[in-house]
Amino acid sequence: MTRRTIALTLGDPRGIGPELVAAAVEPATWRALVDGDDIVPCVVGGAPAPCAVHEVVGAWEPSGNETADRALAGRLSGLAIERAVQLALAGAVQGIVTAPIDKRALADGGFPWPGHTEMLGALTGCETTMMLASDRLRVVLITTHLPLRDVSDAVTEAQIVATAERTRAGLRELFGLTEPRLALCALNPHAGDGGRFGDEDDRVLAPAARRAGLVGPLPADTVFVRALRGEFDAVLTPAHDVGMTAIKVASFGSGVNITLGLPFPRTSPDHGTALDIAGRGLADPGSFYEAVRLAAALVRRRG
Repeated sequence: MTRRTIALTLGDPRGIGPELVAAAVEPATWRALVDGDDIVPCVVGGAPAPCAVHEVVGAWEPSGNETADRALAGRLSGLAIERAVQLALAGAVQGIVTAPIDKRALADGGFPWPGHTEMLGALTGCETTMMLASDRLRVVLITTHLPLRDVSDAVTEAQIVATAERTRAGLRELFGLTEPRLALCALNPHAGDGGRFGDEDDRVLAPAARRAGLVGPLPADTVFVRALRGEFDAVLTPAHDVGMTAIKVASFGSGVNITLGLPFPRTSPDHGTALDIAGRGLADPGSFYEAVRLAAALVRRRG
């Protein structure tokens, strides 16, 4: 039997990530999630933690000072991601599942990236794309963590085409979809309504859609309904919150974040650190469990 390994980063030690990882790697639960004994976990992060940590990146010793503890949590979060990527690039692990991080803490800990997707791209030298997927809907983000005022300038024809190419390649490689059907969500209300509500859809998005073989741009208030009815395999969205709102309304608790463009599978749950309920036994592990299940399936698919 060929053994494969999935790295699980603990995420922010102040949040629910450590307890989700601990629940997932409990032996009976892990076997059920990965459907067998051929895939094993490798927990990466700070110690101590609620479970055994196989790759320790530092000591989690909170001082009680909120600012200092936030910076330490962010540093351990970032170091865990770095170490997991090192292991994946070396072939020591074949996939990564990341628990949630606090983006402010990550910055305070000395890591300049606004989130996992950008950090993973920088660490691997790859152009990356964020996809949120469930059994009902797949949403791909053309821009990620930007202020809304900056989105219009960032949604260029080249960016849309490149995102479409990574999406099509990811759906073929990871999900076995030979000819993915992709739609492009409009930027403006009613796709600009002929320029009345902005000209970006006619001037930028429509030419990009033609170049990339996308259907659209289609108004945001209908494109996701059509995708939910099975018309499209994925919807490319210009702005972070448009796509994230759609997937979370459709599938919160079962959605999985997938980074396209990496040389290894990476998944994560569709929620954040939930600092307010950490350690109280209230965290719902559903999305994290789905992230583990999907990572195992993708690792097997890639061989």
